[in-house]
Amino acid sequence: MTAGLVISAPASGVGKTTLTLALARAWRNRGLNVQCFKSGPDYIDPAFHAVATGRASVNVDSWAMDRTTIAHLVSRGTDADVVLAEGSMGLFDGVAARGASGTGATADIAEMLGWPVVLVIDPSGQAQTAAAIAAGLRDYRAGVRLAGVVLNRVASSRHEDLVRRALLEADIAVFGALPRHAEISLPKRHLGLVQAEEQAEIGSLIDEAARFVSEHVDVDAVLRAAADWSPQPAANGLNVTPPGQRIALARDAAFSFVYPHMLEAWRAAGAEISTFSPLADEAPDASADVCWLPGGYPELHAGQLAANARFRSGLLAFAETGPVHGECGGYMVLGAGLTDAEGVRHEMTGLLGLETSFARRRMHLGYRLATLAAPMPGHQAGARLRGHEFHYSTILAQPDTPLAVVHDATGAVIAETGSRRGHATGTFFHLIAEDR
Repeated sequence: MTAGLVISAPASGVGKTTLTLALARAWRNRGLNVQCFKSGPDYIDPAFHAVATGRASVNVDSWAMDRTTIAHLVSRGTDADVVLAEGSMGLFDGVAARGASGTGATADIAEMLGWPVVLVIDPSGQAQTAAAIAAGLRDYRAGVRLAGVVLNRVASSRHEDLVRRALLEADIAVFGALPRHAEISLPKRHLGLVQAEEQAEIGSLIDEAARFVSEHVDVDAVLRAAADWSPQPAANGLNVTPPGQRIALARDAAFSFVYPHMLEAWRAAGAEISTFSPLADEAPDASADVCWLPGGYPELHAGQLAANARFRSGLLAFAETGPVHGECGGYMVLGAGLTDAEGVRHEMTGLLGLETSFARRRMHLGYRLATLAAPMPGHQAGARLRGHEFHYSTILAQPDTPLAVVHDATGAVIAETGSRRGHATGTFFHLIAEDR
């Protein structure tokens, strides 16, 4: 029997990831098999989960994925002792319009799977009011069950006592309270946490988090609060068509934003993936059927990418006969130029005419529903693709033929249509699933 639990909070930035990693590592250290998931479209946290558990983590998303897809993805937890789903933003935060199976809120996943919620509450600047917030979250939606709370960043024993008493009066279990502890703070940059693969000490950082949390939180009580869960392996797989039989995938610090379930789905469908590093001046495998440039941080490496002649010439040669697709950062590199935060323009590959700038910084964030006006690798014209966009670049020019009509989650048409020219296509959104 597997135990299921969701880690959530009233808002972002209160310690969900740290608690998830700490619990996962603490239970793994006790000999338990722990499977993590990430609710929502975050492509960074699953890599941290994998370090903590030794098992690959994937995203589950109620706006982009239907119930069958979610059931298939979570069925990987069948052989685990405990599954932990880390939420995104606040427990009920999603979009206004329902998507494939919900609004994208963590609460959708908790209710759908029957897993109780452990709330991380940061009572900084308050005391008893923290109990009112927890009680409001507990009572807001029938079908979402609150297991209890973990307090984070408590200022003193007196502060902790005030909050604990109020929570107990509200009949809400308190599993523990964490004082401030800078040593387990995970480093961040403009798109979220610095990626796990870029942090040499991430294993020891997670070990310290597990030690610290185990010292201040009753991890046995948290485990007992998890719901028994005995799923059957899902009969149907993901509704994902690989972009080709042999895929040349850019993979390094500049190109790393790939949803794990997409790569797994491509391989499950029989595709072979060969990786290459544009930062190391490597070219895509010329024998591949398609070249795929995912998102990442090209703006941090624009000068190097512009100077890497072997990568550029190899990509241009590939695009003479084979399809090349870029997502977000990959789309920018397929463009004509990228202006960095200091205002310096770097020449990109020129397969598309896109010009972007980080000097004129503007956040673009949200779910996207695209109806393709023309084919792109793996998908025919007319396909409806669900994805997510998150970047800070500004479009200076997007002169090529639009790839799709793109709507946000409210149904409004947006300007980031993607582009196509010759064998090259690109989108600002990261693909999550195709509508069935």
